[in-house]
Amino acid sequence: MKEITMETKVSELLNDYPGMKETLIAINPKFKKLNNPVLRRTLAKVASVKQAAIVGGMDPLELLNRLRESVGQPPVDAAGETAAPNAPQEKPAWGSEEPKTTLDANALLDAQKNPLAEANLALKKIGEGEFIALHSDFKPEPLIEEFQKAGREVYCEQNGENAFITYVRK
Repeated sequence: MKEITMETKVSELLNDYPGMKETLIAINPKFKKLNNPVLRRTLAKVASVKQAAIVGGMDPLELLNRLRESVGQPPVDAAGETAAPNAPQEKPAWGSEEPKTTLDANALLDAQKNPLAEANLALKKIGEGEFIALHSDFKPEPLIEEFQKAGREVYCEQNGENAFITYVRK
């Protein structure tokens, strides 16, 4: 069996360990979103254990060690692992303007749609320097990383315990 690390993708966990979906949901009820087949086919392929922890509002090292324990692997310490969530950043000036498009990630997932694909479609329809807003009840860390890899400016803010707005600029 492969060793579970911070970089292990959620889809690998689900494929390599029978019952892992139920284990994840038992660890954190926010992982019930894994019952959505669209999420499992899309975001689970790019989301790492570390990113899943951030989405779930957990300490990444705690999630990692609970997953490792569930499959009989010894716990690890933070040495050599980047376990802390990203530090808060200051809202960019452009984020104070009105977004060209606003999307609801939870509604998209409920409708069996891929939030990343829908956000990319929305970005294609707006002008350079304009931005979209993506609302969700979790910090969409895998999406943020994908937008950053594509060279987009991204800012995510938390508005309440389960309310996040992610701004993505073209």
